[in-house]
Amino acid sequence: MTLSPAEKYAQVKRKAAHPKTQSFADSHPFELDSFQIQGCHALEAGHSVLVAAPTGAGKTIVGEFAAHLAIDEGKKCFYTTPIKALSNQKYQDLCDRYGESRVGLLTGDTSFNSEAQIVVMTTEVLRNMIYANSSTLIDLKYVVMDEVHYLADKFRGAVWEEILIHLPESIQLAALSATVSNAEEFGDWLQTVRGETKVIVSEIRPVPLYQHVLFGHKLLDLFVDEGKVNPEILRLEKESSRQIRTRYGGPAHKKKPLLEKGQLTTSVKAMGRGEVIDKLDREGLLPAITFIFSRAACDAAVKQCLAHSIRLTSAEERSEIREVIHQKTHHIPEEDLVILGFHEWVEALERGLAAHHAGLLPAFKETVEELFQRGLVKAVFATETLALGINMPARTVVLEKLSKWNGESHVSVTPGEYTQLTGRAGRRGIDIEGNAVILWNRDIDSASAAGLASTRTYPLKSSFKPTYNMTINLISQFGAERARTSLESSFAQFQADKAVVGLARQIARNERAIGDLDNTYECHLGDFAEYSDLRDQIREIERSADFKSKKTRLRMEEEITELRRAMRAHPCHGCSDRETHARYSERIYRLKRENKGLAERVDTRTNVIAKRFDRVRLILERLGYIEGNAITDSGKLLSKIYGETDLLVAETIRSGDLDTLDPAELVSVLSAFVFEARRDEAPKVPRGDVQDVLAELVHRWGTIYDKEVEVGLEPMREPDLAFCWASHRWASGHSLSAILKGTELTVGDFVRSMKQIIDLLRQISIAAPHLQNTVESALKKIDRGVIAYAGAVV
Repeated sequence: MTLSPAEKYAQVKRKAAHPKTQSFADSHPFELDSFQIQGCHALEAGHSVLVAAPTGAGKTIVGEFAAHLAIDEGKKCFYTTPIKALSNQKYQDLCDRYGESRVGLLTGDTSFNSEAQIVVMTTEVLRNMIYANSSTLIDLKYVVMDEVHYLADKFRGAVWEEILIHLPESIQLAALSATVSNAEEFGDWLQTVRGETKVIVSEIRPVPLYQHVLFGHKLLDLFVDEGKVNPEILRLEKESSRQIRTRYGGPAHKKKPLLEKGQLTTSVKAMGRGEVIDKLDREGLLPAITFIFSRAACDAAVKQCLAHSIRLTSAEERSEIREVIHQKTHHIPEEDLVILGFHEWVEALERGLAAHHAGLLPAFKETVEELFQRGLVKAVFATETLALGINMPARTVVLEKLSKWNGESHVSVTPGEYTQLTGRAGRRGIDIEGNAVILWNRDIDSASAAGLASTRTYPLKSSFKPTYNMTINLISQFGAERARTSLESSFAQFQADKAVVGLARQIARNERAIGDLDNTYECHLGDFAEYSDLRDQIREIERSADFKSKKTRLRMEEEITELRRAMRAHPCHGCSDRETHARYSERIYRLKRENKGLAERVDTRTNVIAKRFDRVRLILERLGYIEGNAITDSGKLLSKIYGETDLLVAETIRSGDLDTLDPAELVSVLSAFVFEARRDEAPKVPRGDVQDVLAELVHRWGTIYDKEVEVGLEPMREPDLAFCWASHRWASGHSLSAILKGTELTVGDFVRSMKQIIDLLRQISIAAPHLQNTVESALKKIDRGVIAYAGAVV
């Protein structure tokens, strides 16, 4: 495109005004998009920035520019991510660009070059640094918060807000988010807590996304004619719905459905997983990620494809695959390979197939990720965790279902989740389009699929709430009153306050309507409002009479009799226009009831975070962690314990129950604080002291539970004893195969749980120095074999 002289002049002027952005842009082999340039300009001008853009649009460029500025200015940049896998990936990317000497990594269990100019870390690490007033924060100028929309996460989201509230204002923030529908609201809040913050929103996908439905062997466009659902899909749905009904000819015991399992219509059969991959291959739609919301189903899908004799790789590609496998896994001891299913895993990879989920060994997941990025693995079956920022774009994303098990029940996939999942489709610079394919089945209808596919954004909602550890640390740093005030500036309270504004407006409108109605039913015989009040009292008593005891109902009936007597004696009872007046009175009554409900909702939202802080503080005062405005020695111990069960851990340390345990017993008891079984099962625990300590632990949790319920707090989760036996055996030197044999534990679950125990052991060694010798011995016993090499960054 030819630029006019005026446009050329404006372009030169912009470049001159932002020389650092220009030099950064010139270092890339591709031209930066408009939103990327705007984000870089904001940082160069000294502002913080929020960038909301679709998955795969390249918003991390703005984060990398923050690192570029830090290098240029001789300052530090922290690059935070929500998960360790993403931290490892970003660490490698930044090392490739700036060299290993300038880049560090901190992920809780991994520490490299922590005083480097650029340090990649998980968000929890930065939060802990802020509370500890770490010297590593000296010279920090930029903080990148990748996947900042993760602050909506129920379990870990509060960490993002803690950082955003308490990070010094002098530090510039680059917040990178998926496309959310309330980016401006989030930006307004950032402006209040971080100072000048530019909000940059891009809804343009760099690679257009097309939506399809696979109905049997027919791959159909979901939309035609500018957003209308394809009539062919509607016809097939109608045919299937009609044929699925039971045939009523013959005796009841011989009734059969027209359609059997796997049949979509009498003439169309659902495709198996191997057939689907074959179909995608023929249509030129590989590489593909198929999202299946079950680890076991992901593994089963790979086996089904192997049984279908799928081979998607050439001899040259298989040779490359074997090289990568060796590079990533050569350090794994031979005796562990069988239990890891190594040889079956290798066979699948050599054929271009893989599963990806949290149950895999980290080294296996990293291998799959690299092979997929290099185009050597062509079909991956993954759980939704893959959608969280990991750089694994595909040409096609396949969804088998539009519902998932959330741990309690089957729930529908939300528009936000659908956007995140399908956002993996379309590789920038490789594909001219991305494709999302929904496998039609009897549980899917075109209306729900179209609704998900056409909703591009979703709102960001805070999940912030003060914890015991957070409360102790804030009081320690700021004092109780300033700590309470700081929490009132959270995004959660910001959103609650905005809701209160709308509720207050409705209350005011209702009050005006009540005032207008008050003047419409004056009665010449007396005060009709007084008479109306008697009627309202009767109505309220009758409304609340259900489910009361017989004795209470009799008393209520006596009250109603007295009120009726007073009502009949009132002068207005004899008014000829009584019922006309009563209709206006009814409207006033309904408005007053509505206002009562609105006022209660306002009360629940006003100072909601501060009220929770007060309740948490009350528990801490009762248990001796706070005295007045001072933190006790027990409080200092709690300030160093992070996690969902922070108070229970601190109480157990204080009790002295851990003091007499040997290292293996200590590991077994600590597993109860971190482990969460995927299903209910009768726990097996070691005999002896461990049993007694665990029994006391459960009793202690019950005591805390009662106190929390009493003050109106959501109770802490119950300790889980299902990993006590496995962790004790590992700490006692047993092999991985012996421990996992006969259990439903996956290697990935085992490794992750042991890593969490290691993290808790390290916290305890700092919080309770008298346990340090036992802790160090425990760490040596469990940080071995599969656990030791799972932490390696390769």
